[in-house]
Amino acid sequence: MGTWKYHLLLSAVALFILGPLGGIAASYMNFSVGFFVGGQVLAGILGSAVTYGYGAEGKHGANYMQTMAASVASLCAMSVLIQSMVWLGMEMPAAWQLMLFVGCVGMFAVGVGMLYTPLLVDKLQLDYPSGLAVANILRALTDKRLLKASISKLGGGTLLGALAAWMTEKVAFVSSIGTSAATLGAGMIVGSRITVPAIMMAVIGAVLVPTLREIGWLGPQDPFRKIGFVIGLGMICGAAVVDLSLLAVQAAKRIRERASAKDEEEESWKKVNIPRLLAWVGVWGGATLVVGTQVLNQPVGWLLFGMLLALLFVLINGISFGITDQNPISSAFVISVLMMSMMGLRVPLVGMMAATILLISTSVGCDMQQDRSTGWRLGTNRVTQFRYQVLGVTMGALLCVGLARVFMTAYPALTINQLDNPNAEVGQWGSAMTYKLVGAIRDLGSLSQAVVNALLLGLAIGFIYELLRKVVRGNARYQQYVKGSRKGFAVGWTVDAILLPSPYASSFGGFVAFPVSLWFGAGGIVTSVWNTFSKRGEPAVSGSPGEGEALPEDMSTMSLMGGGLIAGESLFFLIAGLIGLASLLA
Repeated sequence: MGTWKYHLLLSAVALFILGPLGGIAASYMNFSVGFFVGGQVLAGILGSAVTYGYGAEGKHGANYMQTMAASVASLCAMSVLIQSMVWLGMEMPAAWQLMLFVGCVGMFAVGVGMLYTPLLVDKLQLDYPSGLAVANILRALTDKRLLKASISKLGGGTLLGALAAWMTEKVAFVSSIGTSAATLGAGMIVGSRITVPAIMMAVIGAVLVPTLREIGWLGPQDPFRKIGFVIGLGMICGAAVVDLSLLAVQAAKRIRERASAKDEEEESWKKVNIPRLLAWVGVWGGATLVVGTQVLNQPVGWLLFGMLLALLFVLINGISFGITDQNPISSAFVISVLMMSMMGLRVPLVGMMAATILLISTSVGCDMQQDRSTGWRLGTNRVTQFRYQVLGVTMGALLCVGLARVFMTAYPALTINQLDNPNAEVGQWGSAMTYKLVGAIRDLGSLSQAVVNALLLGLAIGFIYELLRKVVRGNARYQQYVKGSRKGFAVGWTVDAILLPSPYASSFGGFVAFPVSLWFGAGGIVTSVWNTFSKRGEPAVSGSPGEGEALPEDMSTMSLMGGGLIAGESLFFLIAGLIGLASLLA
């Protein structure tokens, strides 16, 4: 351990196997479903198989690999930015130019994320629930039996996902019902309290379509999502107002608590050279501006504005991520678009490039902080982890553009602007994230009255529902009741999923086509039914029976199977696309 050969082994596995696997899945998920599941759990499990022979200390090596692989996945998920540029009719720069720009922004984001780490991770000691889950997984997977069981579940899900994708291509009936293993798998991971609200939103929207056409919010042939995404964006922003207000209070309280605590001597594995880190941020920020202006011919003022917003939102979203495990990238994007509009920007393509800096920075920077929280719990060397993340960003920048080109060339449906062609046959390529980004930015500064009204309606719904949820869920007697019996559990589920659903979860039903909502919802329902009626739905326990600590829900059977379904379908369509491209070139 610690030799150059050791780090070469870990880097090779993470860069050429785990990173691309997570990146392909993340890119495919955003192209199809419209959101992606981070690759930390998948990379942590597979990475632990590599480091198992090192014993308990192998957890640090597995952490290095999951850090690098997750960085690759985070940037690959940003392939939808290139798809958004195509939908907006932007003349696409050369691939190397896009790779250079994405790489520079990613390096800037890594530095910014690291800059806030001492505050958010060390001083405030935010929870970062996903970071805690990954730390627990890496500790637990020193158990050989658990490691084998986890890999077998992932492998089984992957085979099923690939089989389902093949049937989608070859069996007409399977294709006609909009089958999507990745969408089902995503629902299996998040559960029914998230997916049922999405179904409800989609059903309500479908019922209201005639009324919305009557009042002029929709055209004669428009589907609900044409206006549903605006309502959904409003709901996200309305809920974010409540959450960010509470976060400010919680952060202030945490600052006061930590200020009164005695400062402990900083361990060696935590130490970071701050002057060098500031220089890193400055150099890569300057490189981003140079590439953006000299290579991509964008105005320096708006690029600089995007970087300043990134400095702000990496901190704000980082606090949100640390407390709630939610990174509200969509909220940050919409707020940035509104701010640019109020400042006089009227060119959507310029706004898209400025917003690209913000989106990549909030994704990579907050992911950096989460990984540091995992390292903080394990005692992993912070500087070494930073270097692994830098390598991951380099590979991610290459794959981000490469995967976008491969997918969009192999599957032309991805290039269809679904806002302008609402009834186009696009198969499994729902592209809800792209739909959201393009819809928010293309009418920059010229919103119609219907769009304004829909946005205000969404804001009101999101604000009221999230406020009521906070009041109800913050009641100690209510919490005691829902945790005290099966009846209480049923009441809690009904409140969370039906009566007072999360606006963030509900909004998903406004961004995607109706069949996608149903498959997503079905995945969550399958998980809930399994967890209710099968003892295997309980988290596994490491060690001998009755010993050890319960593992996080990330390692439940349904969660691992869902991750496998996503990986299997995404790999199938990537390989099928590459074969198709090769035959065309031949």
